[in-house]
Amino acid sequence: MIAVGIDVAKDKHDCLVIGGGGEILADSFVIPNSQEGFLQLLGRIGECVEGCERGREEVRVGLEATGHYGTNLLAFLVDAGLSVYVLNPLSTNLYRKSLSLRKTKTDRVDARTIAAMLMSDSGLVPYRAEARRTEDLKSLTRYRFDKVRERAKLKQSISRLVCILFPELERIVPSLHMRSVYELLGAFPGAEQVAGASVSELSDLLERSSKGHYKRSAAEEIREAARASIGTRAPAKSLELQHTIRLARELGSEVDEVERFIKAILLEIASPITTIPGLGFRMAAMIIAEAGDFSRFESADKLLAYAGMSPSTYQSGQLRNCYPHMEKRGSRYLRYALYNATKHVCRYDPTFAAYLGKKCSEGKHYNVAISHACKKLVRVILALERSGEPYRPAA
Repeated sequence: MIAVGIDVAKDKHDCLVIGGGGEILADSFVIPNSQEGFLQLLGRIGECVEGCERGREEVRVGLEATGHYGTNLLAFLVDAGLSVYVLNPLSTNLYRKSLSLRKTKTDRVDARTIAAMLMSDSGLVPYRAEARRTEDLKSLTRYRFDKVRERAKLKQSISRLVCILFPELERIVPSLHMRSVYELLGAFPGAEQVAGASVSELSDLLERSSKGHYKRSAAEEIREAARASIGTRAPAKSLELQHTIRLARELGSEVDEVERFIKAILLEIASPITTIPGLGFRMAAMIIAEAGDFSRFESADKLLAYAGMSPSTYQSGQLRNCYPHMEKRGSRYLRYALYNATKHVCRYDPTFAAYLGKKCSEGKHYNVAISHACKKLVRVILALERSGEPYRPAA
């Protein structure tokens, strides 16, 4: 076997090729992050496999999961028909430290470490071409996650500004973050502007934006509250409110569009985990995207460890950890999706609801009980992915 270790960077990649006996076939060489560099790498690999009976089948290429810097190189190597392995940077870091007590870290050392890990054959699973669809899903779910958080911050700003400009409005409407309220505040950003508008103008705006839910009586109530409001007259904050509402609505439209793409990819994947009650398409998509190939996880414990949801362990002499905390060292997106999905599944599925109640009755804190239910959910997810069968509630 021939192992190719690649240390990925933004503008260049450090490569090293070793043989089955650990001998260096191609010492550390640098290729630019370009088509020319990729072809140069392919040529060096071809020189190393000359004389091998199985040719490229003997080659293993490894690189770390370093975000977007290695995306183009990964796609090129997969299209070239090579067996490519995407390694966890945390694993390679620990493996490098295990090889030497010296505190040495260079690009050449990292490339050799990756090649050595490939030679160790420690349960590594090659990257599959169909994983690109999962990568697309991961990109979209993470983008949606970030945009939803941005929108949440904008909503907080809107609430703050309304509290200054027209605090009484919050006690009249069910929520400030409704289409009709946004339309109202976009046109009249403050109590002074609302008080100066005519009832018919307010009534037409509210009835149109709420699709007939709010009538003339609601417009009269809002205008009377505006005339007696303690809200501050602040043109600068009124302008800020209008712009913030516009940004929040634009973000909402973007999130809706992204979710349509996510649904389309989920339909193509046709994962059975979407049949679990309470597991909505958003959390299901994030779990599938972050976990990737479920076959690489032999047990629920390994998937939980990948998400950083395993309890930490500390023992030294007579000291043992009585209160182990969650490690939180894996994918924060997967951890978020599993935790929130478990809460919803425990709400909608009787089996999980009973299990959560049992753990709470044992005196466990709610979050600890949820973590136990999460492990149960992960076992179910792995079982469904292996069998391909839809979820069937316990009789």
